[in-house]
Amino acid sequence: MLMTFNPDADVSDNNVQRRGRGGRTAAIAGGGVVGLGAVVVMLISAFTGVDLTGFLGGGTDPGSQSQPQSTGSGEGTVQNCNTGTDANNSVDCRVAATSLVLNKYWTAHVKGYVKPEQVSVDVATSTPCGTASNDVGPFYCPSDQTVYIDPTFFALLHQQFGAEAGDLAQVYVVAHEYGHHIQNLIGTMAKYPNNGTGPTSNGVRTEVQADCYAGAFIADMATQKDKNGNAYMTKPTEAQIKDALDAAAAVGDDHIQQASGGYTNPESWTHGSSAQRQAWFASGYKNGLGQCDTFSVATP
Repeated sequence: MLMTFNPDADVSDNNVQRRGRGGRTAAIAGGGVVGLGAVVVMLISAFTGVDLTGFLGGGTDPGSQSQPQSTGSGEGTVQNCNTGTDANNSVDCRVAATSLVLNKYWTAHVKGYVKPEQVSVDVATSTPCGTASNDVGPFYCPSDQTVYIDPTFFALLHQQFGAEAGDLAQVYVVAHEYGHHIQNLIGTMAKYPNNGTGPTSNGVRTEVQADCYAGAFIADMATQKDKNGNAYMTKPTEAQIKDALDAAAAVGDDHIQQASGGYTNPESWTHGSSAQRQAWFASGYKNGLGQCDTFSVATP
């Protein structure tokens, strides 16, 4: 089994909240959870990083017929998330532990870094940016500097769009949302506000830059260590990187349009094509944060 976390790593310092209406069952049936239209709406609004209706678990394998979806229920914090083994076995813990490693990474790269809040959504919860639920998908809300993720999203991505949405793809999604937090902190969002749609719009540039930031983090993630000197995460394999790239392609505007209506309209794009998203993830992964300026190129 491929793992993203070192089984001996201490991830108990994570502090992800659990919030929502509660009552979510501990398993999700494989197939038919929501209609295609609902998933399309969810994905089209994903990765926006603004008030949006946001992107990219399940248990250990999004393709299985049933999979554990949570380590706790109701309000409070994510429970039973202390070791890398817990993170490898539980999507809630994996997402929470990933946030811990991301905070260490960005503390080292952004002067005066302020950690975002992170909420594991149980069914639905209200936010300053609207309701968070798996109908919406994961998103970052700038006004309260919080990342909202319903872990059931990954299984839906697998079931409706064929992406494996495995462990590293899930890490990529969390890292992408943290990329939006960085854009908020350092003033990118304020400097490049929404200016409409299209493949060269500020919205697309914002999204693919967050993909690039995610790629840079994933390339570096195995170097981050816990308080005992153990690496939190393992070096990603080629298969895992392919899975993350597949997830990026699944939420490309062109892929979503083709899947939902059989057409492609670049002038309506707000997130970037599959090729754009994959290319900028790869740029960050191969070349680091210094190659993530998506606003200085003619076509991102």
